[in-house]
Amino acid sequence: MSVKTKKVKEMTLDDKRVIEVALAGNPNTGKSTLFNALTGLRQKIGNWPGVTVEKKEGKKRCDGFNLIITDLPGTYSLSAYSLDEKIARSFIIEGKLDVVVQIIDASNLERNLYLTTMLRELGANVVIALNMMDLLEESSSSIDVNKLSKEMGVPVVPMIASSRIGIDDLENTIESIYQKEQKPIRITYSKEIEEVLANVQEILMSIPSIPSDFDSRWLAIQIIQNDPEILTFLKNWNVNKTIIEKLLSFGREDYEAEIIDTKYEFITNVTSKALKRGEEKLTRSDLVDKVVTHKWLGIPIFLIVMWGAFQFVFAISVPFMELIDMLFGWLAGLLVDNINIGWLGSLLGDGIVGGLGAVLIFVPPIFAMFFILSVLEDSGYLARAAFVMDKIMVKFGLHGHSFIPMLLGFGCNVPAIMSTRSLKNNKDRMITILINPFMSCGARMPVFILFAGLFFGAAAGTVIFALYILGIVVAIFTAILLRKTFFKGKSAPFIMELPPYHTPKLRSATVAMWDKGKMYLKKAGTIILIGVMFVWFLAAMPFGGVEYGGPDTWLAAVGTFFEPIFRPLGFDWRIVVALIVGFVAKELVVGALGTIVGGGGSEEGIKDAILADEGFYPLNSLSLMVFTLLYVPCAAVIGVMRKETGSWRWTIFAVVYSTVIAWLFALVVFQLGSLMNLGL
Repeated sequence: MSVKTKKVKEMTLDDKRVIEVALAGNPNTGKSTLFNALTGLRQKIGNWPGVTVEKKEGKKRCDGFNLIITDLPGTYSLSAYSLDEKIARSFIIEGKLDVVVQIIDASNLERNLYLTTMLRELGANVVIALNMMDLLEESSSSIDVNKLSKEMGVPVVPMIASSRIGIDDLENTIESIYQKEQKPIRITYSKEIEEVLANVQEILMSIPSIPSDFDSRWLAIQIIQNDPEILTFLKNWNVNKTIIEKLLSFGREDYEAEIIDTKYEFITNVTSKALKRGEEKLTRSDLVDKVVTHKWLGIPIFLIVMWGAFQFVFAISVPFMELIDMLFGWLAGLLVDNINIGWLGSLLGDGIVGGLGAVLIFVPPIFAMFFILSVLEDSGYLARAAFVMDKIMVKFGLHGHSFIPMLLGFGCNVPAIMSTRSLKNNKDRMITILINPFMSCGARMPVFILFAGLFFGAAAGTVIFALYILGIVVAIFTAILLRKTFFKGKSAPFIMELPPYHTPKLRSATVAMWDKGKMYLKKAGTIILIGVMFVWFLAAMPFGGVEYGGPDTWLAAVGTFFEPIFRPLGFDWRIVVALIVGFVAKELVVGALGTIVGGGGSEEGIKDAILADEGFYPLNSLSLMVFTLLYVPCAAVIGVMRKETGSWRWTIFAVVYSTVIAWLFALVVFQLGSLMNLGL
């Protein structure tokens, strides 16, 4: 058998048997819904070893046994071309699983069974969870569960995961087969392929270093299809280089196409016996799609939906943000005013409490954004959004799926970059990560509102809108540049089967919101907190009589040191210091300027102080807004970039590139305005 399965084990969790289960399935089959139904909040989120694709694990306590469940990335096959496919196959092969539960969309049986044939050839112990039976009934079709089970050689459990129908039957079926060993299915290929497979198997069986629990036929099939991952297997097994070359010489491109065709012939034979098709008719999803994916209406509808989503996010978040701001502002002031040791009060108040406030104030919009996106994803609409935008995105060297992370970037670049995990092609993903910080996140808005409102009056809205457009243009230009240099080649083909629309489940959306929001707190929160404390240190030193954030501090010294570089942009040391503080979090730019120019800590006081200061005027304020839009993303984004790219080289590239771009654009704005005698 090709899969390493564990025999009966008496690992004790409440003195019960522990059964390790993997959930596999195509995207949009209800896999996440089933995972949430099984595990509830008994989940933990992490990353697969060595990669950044999200890994979800959970536990379920049952009568007489416990389940440890791993949710594999959604995948259409186990061909190991995309990262998701590699992870799924590797985990099934090497994870020492007891049972693989494949979730199948009952209304799309033929497409889903392709993955089943691959799992069965692999030799996994499989249970088919035949999900969305309600949609099958709506189409007037029916599936003979017993015939399907007999033809595929595995148990089949009909269910509606969104309504928790069939959950108990699935758990009992898992328990009943976990000690059993299903023999790999054997699909008969053409005479030529079978002869080649026999030759390859003969060589494989003569190699003693290949583990006995790997099925030689399955390995042979992968070899003649030129599966790139098999080379890694052979090297790990210390197979002689000459033998490896001989084995690889059997591979041919046309074999893969023929094997795929034969699999589908097998599947057609199965469905002809088990599936009774109803009368073809337009479903509600089809009717809605005629409008939302329309050539001309699709994009306007998408913009309206997302506008509504952002309105929801900010409407629900603002009261909580104001409450958090008031609470931490009060607590910081209390500590500073009541601790006699000056430096300690400043550390606790301005540094730690202020740093926590800078993190937690953005928890409400982040959680709200994750919630509304989970709702849109569960409903089936986000798949339509990517489909609608694909034709536009591909012209700029991007992928249809790239639009969703870019859109999220207008809220916060941290979850936006994390969401690029949905992109299968690594080149597409890297480009999307590197351009995402040019999307103007909400943290930049305080700077735009302050200076546009002060110096541009009625035109303030137009100025802010132009800044957003500038960010999009720079992102597109960067994407084209990256595609023509470091990431050459066409974007991966955009293949997506649009799922039927569903009524989103509150529980599922809430669980998804908590999982992703918790990750934001862990990853981004710590980075911002450490960064704020470092800035506090610079703004407070040297100890002994200097005004916090004043001209005699180390922070001011840093600003003065870098001032000559930024003088051509119209910035003095005070603006330079504010931008340095903005490296920690863009929201702190305004706060830093308030500390330096005065204003008593109130927003109106800061405005009055800036208006009365000759160092601030329309032209350098516009230059400042352009620089704030484009320069190095905040510390949280840099941390997440490093985590998601797995590379300091690309993270440093993003920091340097964005800062240079910001400097050049701000230079053009200021110098061109100066030549035209504008704003002086």
